[in-house]
Amino acid sequence: MPLAEMPARDWNNTFRDYPHDKLVSQLVSEQARATPDALALKSEARSLTYHQLECRANQLAHDLQSLGVGPEALVGICLPRSLGMVVAALAVMKAGGAYVPMDSDYPVRRLEFMLRDTQLPVLITDAQIASTLPAGDWQVLIMEEGEADSRTPSQSAPAVSVDPNNLAYVIYTSGSSGQPKAVQITHAGLLNLIYWHRRAFSVTAADRASQVASFGFDAAVWEIWPYLTAGASVIFADDATRGMARNLRDWLLAESITIGFVPTPMAESLMGLDWPAQTPLRVLLTGADTLRRYPAPNLPFSLVNNYGPTECTVVATSGQVSPDDRPDRQPTIGRPIDNVQTYILNDDLDQVPVGEVGELCIGGAGLARGYLNRPEQEAEAFVLNPYGNSPNEHLYRTGDLTRYLPDGQIAFLGRKDEQIKIRGYRIEPNEIVSLLNQYPGVQTSVVVARADNGGDKRLVAYLIGSHTQFTQSALQEHLRTQLPDYMVPAVFVRLDSLPLKSSGKVDYAALPAPTSLNTIVDEVYLSPRTPVEQQIASVLAELLGLEKVGVNDNFFFLGGHSLLGTQLIARVRNIFGIELPLRMVFDSPTAAELSFEIERILTSEISAD
Repeated sequence: MPLAEMPARDWNNTFRDYPHDKLVSQLVSEQARATPDALALKSEARSLTYHQLECRANQLAHDLQSLGVGPEALVGICLPRSLGMVVAALAVMKAGGAYVPMDSDYPVRRLEFMLRDTQLPVLITDAQIASTLPAGDWQVLIMEEGEADSRTPSQSAPAVSVDPNNLAYVIYTSGSSGQPKAVQITHAGLLNLIYWHRRAFSVTAADRASQVASFGFDAAVWEIWPYLTAGASVIFADDATRGMARNLRDWLLAESITIGFVPTPMAESLMGLDWPAQTPLRVLLTGADTLRRYPAPNLPFSLVNNYGPTECTVVATSGQVSPDDRPDRQPTIGRPIDNVQTYILNDDLDQVPVGEVGELCIGGAGLARGYLNRPEQEAEAFVLNPYGNSPNEHLYRTGDLTRYLPDGQIAFLGRKDEQIKIRGYRIEPNEIVSLLNQYPGVQTSVVVARADNGGDKRLVAYLIGSHTQFTQSALQEHLRTQLPDYMVPAVFVRLDSLPLKSSGKVDYAALPAPTSLNTIVDEVYLSPRTPVEQQIASVLAELLGLEKVGVNDNFFFLGGHSLLGTQLIARVRNIFGIELPLRMVFDSPTAAELSFEIERILTSEISAD
């Protein structure tokens, strides 16, 4: 192969030294000593200075050590999204352990799987969540929001000996084997992310960073530690704010946020809104899905697209997206970050020429230690690096198809396997299929992502079964006992047989589109009864890409989500001239309920006149 066609070697010359002598907890302690009264964390209901954060984390760290927590010990954290979860995570690291974030919105059976899979000795949670969880060998440490305020906080951190090769956190991602798998991230990988981030985006103590990601999503790692180690402030957006683009824009401006991360679909929505010429926001970071639009020339902040599997400590590549980039291609995922190497390889792990398609493989400082208790999957995903400088270096095979552009930027082209990304969430369909096949009467099934009429992806399950009484709500309820909502298919299609290729594999391209004839619905369809119900049902059907929606069909069970909810709010505004809060869509998710609320508001406005 001509040398000129090969990727330039200096594209992987990413070495940049950074301090290795202090870990995250020590860096936060330094900030607490330097600026004790500076704002560290803030939510709608509460705030903590660096001194308060330090003292409360120290107290909890002492409690954890008394329970036997030390280096390599895993500590689960299952709390509502709050300042308390940051206090808990910092305390675990101060005690020498590694924290395991568990989204409190996950089904109980999924949380139980994580608890038993990790065999962790301690779980930090609150009383309400603890009452829903099964008993186990783990010790439960109850931590209520604000509880530490009434205790005598500790001024000093506990003594502990931890080095960069020890685990910092372990986080679950969807598993191709039908079970979620835990990714083990070391302090070294976390520190590399932190120091790259602080350098690349010029983070200072004057910055105010947003926190919008769920705790079980590794983007939350990125939203918290680079800022707290720099003395900046981390501001939590509430659920109603973070789910609606207009609300989030207004909140970013009102809170004087200077830098923040949002998932790709939200970034695209924010780019489409009007912004004042002068705004505190200087950098908007995005990632977790395919970015398909460029910022307008007058957008008053920089847009940076980022890419990184959980196995590579949140971010592996990054690049600013300029308005004047080539309109004939979608934005790239940039170049490798500090001390990370990227290789685009064929199935034999040979590098492909510039411009040719291959699998993106990642090595370097951000690489995870591997999977917890998954040696076979680890051996498949983490392979020896044939281009490394030492015999023990590894590469992570992402399964993503990419190609190098002539300038060294990387173009993302899609998945090599069946893994799905929807609204920033990484989903292994086999995990859904394994549970769906356990439902009585289901013989076999497949799950795919299909684009609706508006271009948004939604999960569609195709199943073969002998049961004549399948209903959408029953199938969804079965899956919701063990899967988070984003992994529950919006539509179920019943087939006599799955289309197959000559090889005997499922022909995914031949799977039929959902129609009124093949889609599994609930037993009773109730058509709209009033003019308002007719309009709302019509809007819901259009947004969801369905032929019809009954008045009692749940918007979210049909595939709706917060971003579609914002479009629903906009349609209601245009049709009825009223502004509904996004919360109302969650509280009244059927056409009947939403129509009732609209009619009530319209009636009250007429009465007021």
